[in-house]
Amino acid sequence: MFLGNSPDWYKNTIIAFLVINPMTLLILNSMGLNGTFIVGWMVLLEFIFTLALALKCYPLQPGGLITIQAFFLGLTDSYSLLHEIENNLEVILLLVFMVAGIYFMKNLMLTIFTKLLLTIHSKTKLSLMFCFVAAFLSAFLDALTVTAVLIAVAVGFYRIFHLANSGLEFSTSNHDYHDDSSLSEAGIEDIENFKAFLRDLIMHGVVGTALGGVCTIVGEPQNLLIANVAGWEFIEFMVIMAPITLPVFIAGMITCFAIEKLHIFGFGNHLPLRIKNIFHEYNAYEISQRTNQIKLELYIEMLVGIFLIIALALHLAAVGIIGLGVIILLTSFKGITHEHNLGEAFKEALPFTALLVVFFGVVSVIADQELFTPIISYVLAQEASNQAPIFFIANGLLSAISDNVFVATIYINEIKDALDLNIISRDQFDKLAIAINTGTNIPSIATPNGQAAFLFLLTSSLAPLINLSYMRMVVMALPYTIVLSVVGFISVVNFL
Repeated sequence: MFLGNSPDWYKNTIIAFLVINPMTLLILNSMGLNGTFIVGWMVLLEFIFTLALALKCYPLQPGGLITIQAFFLGLTDSYSLLHEIENNLEVILLLVFMVAGIYFMKNLMLTIFTKLLLTIHSKTKLSLMFCFVAAFLSAFLDALTVTAVLIAVAVGFYRIFHLANSGLEFSTSNHDYHDDSSLSEAGIEDIENFKAFLRDLIMHGVVGTALGGVCTIVGEPQNLLIANVAGWEFIEFMVIMAPITLPVFIAGMITCFAIEKLHIFGFGNHLPLRIKNIFHEYNAYEISQRTNQIKLELYIEMLVGIFLIIALALHLAAVGIIGLGVIILLTSFKGITHEHNLGEAFKEALPFTALLVVFFGVVSVIADQELFTPIISYVLAQEASNQAPIFFIANGLLSAISDNVFVATIYINEIKDALDLNIISRDQFDKLAIAINTGTNIPSIATPNGQAAFLFLLTSSLAPLINLSYMRMVVMALPYTIVLSVVGFISVVNFL
């Protein structure tokens, strides 16, 4: 029963972790070495292992067991975890309420993206459009919200395809059809091509959220934190970051074009003609069946969507609070008042929210055992002219293996303390703050655990549908990681 239907080798590996950790701690302590520091790194790497095999077993259970053991071994405590949760409460509220709010806007989102799919015939242009739109929306909304939209749209596309292959009439009520066994050989080939096509679009889109998310205060959670510490407003933040973010954005769009044209790193897959015809038929059917009530609901969703963009762009409230407002407005005016209908909206995000809290437990281990302190001390000991590039690299590497919000929190607080103690000047502080923001946002796309949006995609219901595993995400993100990191580093060296 342990870990359900996971493969035996996976279960045995988790058991081995749980046995090795206390034994290692005991042996190292008996030798007079800093056992908690070393075991702390082991816990971090073990947790990353559970994320890498998320399709074998959802990381909440194995990762949670490892984290609970870390508490018993004294690597951290519940108060440190609570502190991390308090620091990231906006992210948790965002997951709970904003993702649910997007659920009630799925008809509008599916309509818009279906139009794009049918109107833009070139796969390269469609990929560029997905990447650009995701970047634009992320700059004014936030990366996690936009990723939730992309997931909802992709799942909607998948359901339409299965609806057609089930031999049923199109219906405006969405049902899940995940059984591929009834498909013919041609159908199986089509669905594999369709999955690859969706993988392309969703990866271009989620990278786009990183390209746009780094630009503004509301794009990523750590941006707001950095801006608050530095005292930057919305426009000031955007202008200060532009020398780095603008070249990176241009490089990102060029990379998107190149990998589609060259058909490398798993990209360049086209939508089969038979499936495109299915979407044309569905679109025609959906328009023909659109009643006045359905049209009114689309207008309501559109108006609430405009409110959402304005509220987030002006930062009228915390993102999660705005999401709660979206839920209230949409359900009220669409007449969704029964509890079980509301509950459906929260199913997607709550497992990930629980996983994120477990991850904060790992982050508290990193903080309490000061796993990153040697790196920070080394950087601050370098010459002032070299600190910003080194910060960019160090932030990128650490963000890729842990979490960019945590890394940004640690680094911005460290340089703020250095500023208060007159160790660095205000001008140097500003340069380092820019390096921290761009460093935690850009190279962190290397792995799914680097950014919450990437991790959300990996653990979503969409990932197994389109065969999007941890390693496949790493490989598909690799060209973006290399190009954007190099361009970002060169920009930091030349402009800071």
